Amino acid sequence: MKRRAFLRRAGMAGTAALAATAGPAKTGQAAGRSLSRPASNLPARPFGMKITRVRFYHNPLSPPAFNQSSNIVTVETDAGITGIGEGGAPDTVTQCAAMIIGSDPFRTDHLWQVMFRGYFYPAGREKLDALGAIDLALWDIKGKVLGVPVYELLGGLARDHVECYSTAFPSDGSLKETAHACIDAGFRAFRYATADPLPGQPFNSHQAVRQTYQDCVQIREGVGPQGDWALDYHTRLDFPDAVRLSTLIEPLEPYFAEDLIRSENSGVYRELRAHVKVPIAVGEQFGSKWDIRWLIENQLIDYARVTLPNVGGITEYMKIAALAETHYVGLIPHFTGPLSEAALVHACSAFPGPVMMEMLRTGEAHYPHLPEHYDFRNGKLWPNRRPGLGVTLDTKPLKLVAEISERSRPIPMLARPDGSYTNW
Repeated sequence: MKRRAFLRRAGMAGTAALAATAGPAKTGQAAGRSLSRPASNLPARPFGMKITRVRFYHNPLSPPAFNQSSNIVTVETDAGITGIGEGGAPDTVTQCAAMIIGSDPFRTDHLWQVMFRGYFYPAGREKLDALGAIDLALWDIKGKVLGVPVYELLGGLARDHVECYSTAFPSDGSLKETAHACIDAGFRAFRYATADPLPGQPFNSHQAVRQTYQDCVQIREGVGPQGDWALDYHTRLDFPDAVRLSTLIEPLEPYFAEDLIRSENSGVYRELRAHVKVPIAVGEQFGSKWDIRWLIENQLIDYARVTLPNVGGITEYMKIAALAETHYVGLIPHFTGPLSEAALVHACSAFPGPVMMEMLRTGEAHYPHLPEHYDFRNGKLWPNRRPGLGVTLDTKPLKLVAEISERSRPIPMLARPDGSYTNW
């Protein structure tokens, strides 16, 4: 009884102290509300905001490979705020966009479920690329409305900058000298690939393994004891050659070995892992979390190469990142396009585990349609304070291909009693 009386008196004293700190409540206002920031200091989100139109622009500089799309998608709202995304193709973007016209753009996960599950068959990898483009634009809208960078919405910065490695760093003489120049430029690592055959000659994997190993010896000398290097197998080796090359380069301490074997059967990594000791990075050809889940959960890889927009945007990428963190797997996302690279800075900056991002050549690039994109200097990507994804768009270099402003959901969707979706 004495303990109860003490707790009751302590609670009353605490309530009195809070009331004194908060000051008297205004007329018509609950006393507890005075502890919140004044409404005038809060970002003015236009509640009831709706998506009115989605546009798809063809980027003439977009690489020909579909899953490397750097086409542009914009999502417009009735509040006059437009989000910018990247990826997809006209047909897949049109199908996804029609399902979300008239919806609240802030419900990013809800809309992701609609676009992924809204037809009888769940989205495949090509459609995920389009879904991801729209999802990037929705996160851009959210950040712009709230006046903050997207990384603030993902938990805030876990790192000051994002380390990078260079793919296709410009030649500076010999392979050894080029690797050295890459590290001197501020990159964390120099990335190389398995040796190509001579022009007009077939690909002899045994010869490629021998030549690649000799090249890697030069690279290791070039990056020096403070630098790192990585090797992309390009999924071109058969199982025994992938094991043989991994064994040869193990003493050279690569940061990671990438895509050791074809990606269609991820189960092969259970056997491969038993023979390979170098760190393994896999996932650039994958889509949603279900593609890479098994590899992460069984710790058959050390780094996830999944990327934006390929996995379905930031909404899905952060779920994969959380899964990776719980199994001590790092993130080394594949480069797809400049806007997606800017989005990856937000996603990776909020991830507490190991991160290294891919940059092409020296990292310095000009994109006519993106006056502002990612902030890159000294071999590193740097978060900035621009709202949303921090990109600006000039549509003049682009070609408008599709406009979607009519809602279409031809397949019924079933909702649970709480409003969340389940499958039809």
